[in-house]
Order: sequence, then structure tokens, then C-alpha cells
Amino acid sequence: CAFSTAAQQRSTGDECGPEDPSDEPKHPLSDCALEHKAIKLEEQVRDLTERYRKALADSENVRRRTQKFVEDAKLFGIQSFCRDLVEVADILEKTTESAAGHAEPSDPNPTLKKIYEGLSLIEAKLQSVFAKHGLQKMNPVGGRYDPYDHEIICHVPAEGMQPGTVALVTQDGYKLHGRTIRHALVGVAVEAQE
Repeated sequence: CAFSTAAQQRSTGDECGPEDPSDEPKHPLSDCALEHKAIKLEEQVRDLTERYRKALADSENVRRRTQKFVEDAKLFGIQSFCRDLVEVADILEKTTESAAGHAEPSDPNPTLKKIYEGLSLIEAKLQSVFAKHGLQKMNPVGGRYDPYDHEIICHVPAEGMQPGTVALVTQDGYKLHGRTIRHALVGVAVEAQE
């Protein structure tokens, strides 16, 4: 029985020749179907190419934004430290001015004069360190009032000044790499009302 099955398989295999119609595909695709499939594949390629370009552009934008964020963090990471140092600079400046008022050239006390000179040197060095790290003192007197840089604390009659200009500064403002970290407290000139 087993032998007859093998014989049957061998005999059917012998009957199949190269010109046998069973070698052809059962579902031949027509030219129209092939063209339709090619068009579909081309559309998919275009769609995928477009999506790839968008993804590439998005990743480049994210890279640029991240790089800008890192650069800003490097520049402005010392911002709060600078705010604290600016207060120390104010105290030093007031102390130097006070010592200058008491250290007269005719004063027989040379110690006060040396203290004044030392304070002046410290103040100059502090300002040079500020400049080295991008921290600059604003000098707004005579300039236009800018709400991004100045804070108005009073109005001053405009005597020889145009209204809207800064007439006096009660506290200096500072900028770190162009960004205001402390507003200048100013008095703005206004027209006198009679």
C-alpha cells in the first residue's frame, strides 16, 4: 500500500513536463493592474519622502532650539548672582562717595585719603570684572524713558529737557548681555503745569 502511493507520486511527477500549464501563475496580473500598483507605490514613496523631509526639518528645529537654550543658559546662568553683586556694587559706590566727601586735600589725616583711594580701586576693579562678564551699568540720564529698562519713581518739571526724557536716576540699572536684570529707578521730565 505504501509502495503504491510512492509509485503514484512518481508517475504523476513524471507526467509533468516543462510545457505543463500548471507552472504558470494561477492569477496573472494584467498590464493595467501593474501600472495601477506602480502608481500606488510611487505615491507611497512621495508620501514617505515628504514625511521624512518634515521629520528631518523638525529634528533640525529642535536641535537649533536646544542649542540656543544651552547658549542662553551659559550666558544668563549667572543672572541671579549678578543681581546680588549689583547690590554690593551700590554699597561700595555710596561708601566711596562718602569717603570722598570727608577726604579733603588739606586734611592732615592721610589714612582717610588712603581708604578713599583703596575704595576707588576696588570699585574700578569690580566694574571691569562686570564688563568682562557682560554686565553693564545703564546711564539713562538725558535719554528717552524705556519701560523695559526704567522704572519711574517720580516726575520732574522739564526745565531745559524734553518731556519723556530721564531727568534723574536714584538707583542705577544693569544689563547682562543686553538683557535688563535690574531696572533703573528714574525721574522722568514732564511739562510744568501752571
